[in-house]
Amino acid sequence: MNKVTVIGVAGGTASGKTTIVNELRKNFENDIAVLCHDFYYKSHKNLLFEERSKLNYDHPNAFDTDIMIDHLKELIAGREIKRPVYDYTIHDRSSEEVIVQPKKVIVVDGILILENKDLRDLMDIKIFVETDDDERLIRRIRRDAIERGRSLESILDQYESTVKPMHDQFVEPSKKYADIIIPRGGENKIAVEMLLENIKKRIG
Repeated sequence: MNKVTVIGVAGGTASGKTTIVNELRKNFENDIAVLCHDFYYKSHKNLLFEERSKLNYDHPNAFDTDIMIDHLKELIAGREIKRPVYDYTIHDRSSEEVIVQPKKVIVVDGILILENKDLRDLMDIKIFVETDDDERLIRRIRRDAIERGRSLESILDQYESTVKPMHDQFVEPSKKYADIIIPRGGENKIAVEMLLENIKKRIG
């Protein structure tokens, strides 16, 4: 397999990472595979739903990052993987697996992907999507309420107790490792176009 280009897309919760990833999907179609860090939340089947709902999902220890790193290495080597599936409605990993084929472009997406040195060392381009805190909170409320069926109270409780503190402690400091910082996320059309052109030159 030809040289693989690994792109990391990091940033705070609801910063616009998915918009950037979707732009990459649209432009590279069959040449792209996406690995979200969220797929690799640890399984907690030994805990009750109420206990799982109270866990800190914004700390680096919430993820099986070592497995993600192994999977990324496999894809870079040209071998398919079976990645886990996470079910937000039950706060636990599903029994399903999804086969991911190796591609020319692999996108790694997540709030904490630049925090882990072993993971970021596998990336050719490291991106941090930067969006105003208030805007991110509004987007998160809309997403979690509509897509994940959560109450406003539970969303705000989680934001105050873990999301914001973990962002300040781990996510924001990881910005220093980024090669490219994209203010306003997907709304920044010029930055997105420059990124796409850079990737096209790399993969030929």
